Amino acid sequence: MNNTLEKVASPSVKLSSSKDARVETPKGVKNIVLVHGAFADGSSWAKVIPILQAKGLNVIAAQNPLTSFADDVAAAKRAIGQMDGSVLLVGHSYAGMVISEAGKDEKVAGLVYVAALVPEEGQNVVDVNAAMPTTGVEQLFQVSPEGFLSLSQKAVDEHFAQDESPEERKVIYATQVTWSAAATQEKVLNPAWKSKKSWYIIASRDGMINPDLERFKAKLIKATSLELDSDHIPMVSQPEKVAEFIISAAEKL
Repeated sequence: MNNTLEKVASPSVKLSSSKDARVETPKGVKNIVLVHGAFADGSSWAKVIPILQAKGLNVIAAQNPLTSFADDVAAAKRAIGQMDGSVLLVGHSYAGMVISEAGKDEKVAGLVYVAALVPEEGQNVVDVNAAMPTTGVEQLFQVSPEGFLSLSQKAVDEHFAQDESPEERKVIYATQVTWSAAATQEKVLNPAWKSKKSWYIIASRDGMINPDLERFKAKLIKATSLELDSDHIPMVSQPEKVAEFIISAAEKL
């Protein structure tokens, strides 16, 4: 593993935060599709969407049912299909798997991974996480008789949303969407990052995905990367920086 890490180069970019929405519409791709991860829904992008829209970008946040990997990919593809022209596809957490499959759509010009799982050839969620020690959050997963996973309040507080206020964490817990455990078993073949330009936001204090795994995957796919001092959901805790990174990526396509 160490030899692999040393051999793979990783370009990086440092961006400053800006709340100024009075900037001309970016050149490049104008359509952004945002894909949420497990235990969440499209509203996880609620703080980022207005910033992107203020820059003149067309934005859709896909609503993944989280009932199966195939269902989630289909939802992302429907959102891509709604856009007129090329798309920058953005995925958070588990949605890194989803965009690696849905991103093979010819309309997708580039990919942005946000604290996300990135599959190598033929990998599923379990395979991706097996590359390095986990954060231990899986021990706090709750499983329903139907085989759906959910997070305990303790998991939300200590692993998912450490940077948010107690009130926000309670809302995140209450509104979470259960995730089919079977979705973790589906493999991705010929992932889109092999043929599409990619970007990656690393969350340095991520309690869901090992930050070292995020760093490794960003290097592996040769993504332009940005590391934030953030919990697992930087689009909630640091929306301006996440939005600026997405805008920068769109401008370069």
